[in-house]
Amino acid sequence: MADFTPIASALGGAMLGLAAAAMLVFNGRIAGISGIVGGVLEPGPASADRRWRLAFLVGLLLGGVALQLVLPRALPGAAIEPLPLLALAGVLVGFGTRLGSGCTSGHGVCGISRLSKRSLVATGVFMGVAMLVTFFVHNLLVLGAG
Repeated sequence: MADFTPIASALGGAMLGLAAAAMLVFNGRIAGISGIVGGVLEPGPASADRRWRLAFLVGLLLGGVALQLVLPRALPGAAIEPLPLLALAGVLVGFGTRLGSGCTSGHGVCGISRLSKRSLVATGVFMGVAMLVTFFVHNLLVLGAG
């Protein structure tokens, strides 16, 4: 298991938790990405609410770009799955986050840390479905045969 990095993983998790806590304490907002994206995409006039959401998303993207520039081996390469499959997966995840009223960041990071039973159930469903879909795609479809 050459990719096992418990210290880096623990530090990353701690930073994620601190960022989510700061968002809640200082802004009174949950750092749920699907809700943030949904607020940016809602029709209507530009508002202060939309501006902070857009700034948050731009910061996420710029953070990834900065990491790639500073530590290129942290992001080893392009996705290995076919682009149409990734696009379909993205659409299904977006549909699921709306259906489940949140995503893994909102429910898994923020909701569970607030001891929300609803978030605990939602995160269990997310993870269980993700495991089943991954097994199905990689072992029973054509992708598993290659």
